[in-house]
Amino acid sequence: MERPTLFLTVGLPGAGKTTVARRVEVERRALRLTKDEWMKALYGDLNPAAASDVVEGRLIQIGLRVLELGNDVVIDFGLWSREERSALRWAGAAAGAEVVLLYFDLPRDEQRKRIEARLAERPGDTWPISEEELDGWAARFDVPTPGELDGSEPIGDPPGGFADWREWIADRWPPAVT
Repeated sequence: MERPTLFLTVGLPGAGKTTVARRVEVERRALRLTKDEWMKALYGDLNPAAASDVVEGRLIQIGLRVLELGNDVVIDFGLWSREERSALRWAGAAAGAEVVLLYFDLPRDEQRKRIEARLAERPGDTWPISEEELDGWAARFDVPTPGELDGSEPIGDPPGGFADWREWIADRWPPAVT
């Protein structure tokens, strides 16, 4: 039996992650887990940060189980931090999957055009995004290294204070809203 693949979309809003995730979903018959779609369905325009982490965690649990069952999965969250990507690279491998990072980068003016077009065309699927938000998110974004992208770079240890990546994942993506 062929190993399943975990696809991780990496990039800021408007970069094209969900468009490609939808294509991979069809081409590979993969389960696509797009956090924004779940957040909109559950919370409408509210988009609460604490719930976002829980939704991500639940979708990751589902995705890992689907990998264990032998099917491909696309995690479509953006995964801005190296730690998030490392944790999911580790978890995917632990579930017996190949892990592929799909990185999306584009100039800021094109990003803004895409965000505005998406808001105009499908306002029920997205939220308005300010320039200040984009600046803040860009400042927090860890650009993937070439070794992360091609899988040649070792994952390494989790951040200090965590015994292993499983413990880090449980802390980063809590199982419930508190």
